Amino acid sequence: MRGWLLGLLLATATGQSAAAAETPAPASWDVLLRNYFLHSDLRDEVGPVQQSYQQEWAQGVIGELRSGYTDGVLGVGFDVHGFLGLKLDGGRGHTGTGLLPVDGKGRSGNYASAGGALKVRMGTYQLRYGEMMVETPVFDTADKRLQPEYATGWMLEGTPRPDMQLQLGHFTGFKNQAGRSSHDDLEGAGVSTRGSAVSLVGARFAVTRTFSAALYAAQLDDRWRQDYLNLRVSDARWTLEANAYRTRDQGSATAGAINTLAYSLLGSHRIGAQTFTLAYQRVEGRTPFDFVGGDSIYLANSVKYADFNGAGERSWQARYDLDLAVFGHPGLSVMARYVSGRGIDSTHTSPDSAYARSLEAGGRHWERDLDLRYRVQQGAAKDLRVTLSHVSHRGNDAQGGRDLDRLYLIVEYPLRGFI
Repeated sequence: MRGWLLGLLLATATGQSAAAAETPAPASWDVLLRNYFLHSDLRDEVGPVQQSYQQEWAQGVIGELRSGYTDGVLGVGFDVHGFLGLKLDGGRGHTGTGLLPVDGKGRSGNYASAGGALKVRMGTYQLRYGEMMVETPVFDTADKRLQPEYATGWMLEGTPRPDMQLQLGHFTGFKNQAGRSSHDDLEGAGVSTRGSAVSLVGARFAVTRTFSAALYAAQLDDRWRQDYLNLRVSDARWTLEANAYRTRDQGSATAGAINTLAYSLLGSHRIGAQTFTLAYQRVEGRTPFDFVGGDSIYLANSVKYADFNGAGERSWQARYDLDLAVFGHPGLSVMARYVSGRGIDSTHTSPDSAYARSLEAGGRHWERDLDLRYRVQQGAAKDLRVTLSHVSHRGNDAQGGRDLDRLYLIVEYPLRGFI
């Protein structure tokens, strides 16, 4: 499938005529002020140093500057970003939430980072080289904590037709959510990007007004190769979606033998202000479904804390969303979700595998999520967002997650303009 996608990308790129010169777009800037409080009440006993809870509070400032393109058929520009994270609370003994970096003595502190990318545009194609955020089903840098994750490399994107999007990329450097440089590593369930590179190619298709599809392939050098398929049918009231990943070991297979099929089926129905969702997810294979990049899993039951991606795991989800705008509260919404997984079996994993840390069967766990979200609709604080979330997770010893109750309070205020 990767060969077919690459051929499609190259054929379409070479077949498209160069676009006429366009008027350069003005440079733009964005600043996101993000205040983040996270408290985890730990209900189990894991590790040599027991923590009854983790708690950190921090203020983040994320700034981005995006230039326009130079005039002409071949336009050149740049994107730069900077980040500052300030510790407000997080003493030694209750760190570890991922909001702040922690030193060898268990102390968290302030941190900052910066990066940028050169970009070149011709017609409907754009090539970026440098440090950037990436969003594809097979490699997706997350934005779940104070600082987003970033990857360093190159990315080619194009829309040869209004109903088709193509992506091709290669990345060799990574900055994690509490990192200061591109010399970090992104961790998976058993492997990381350490000493490796991520390559990807893919395409999205709008087949009809209500039906879309996506095909992607990726490779983590000497660990695995991965193929992805998405099918989605939706209208104003209904959504039906299927996602599937096929992962096999690649190259020198330093993580051991991998042959995993992971898939999910989701259906949702909207009735007025309410949306009801049911989902089923399955992992077939002797190892978990693994990924690097915090959001590189588009399966339906990858939720707030757990991904329900254990070896042999079957999971079910029920979700309810309510938009309170119809009750006179525009911008306010609530969500409740419950996911249950069972059947995790690691006993068939090879002892020399990167996933052989727990060779047990009968793994089961559940997660309950509650979200309250509000966005200011008008006035001086327009677009200010407040998110209050509570997560509970419980499981037995044959699954990899912790027993915890977690509280998130996130306040975000975006600023933007043109230069």
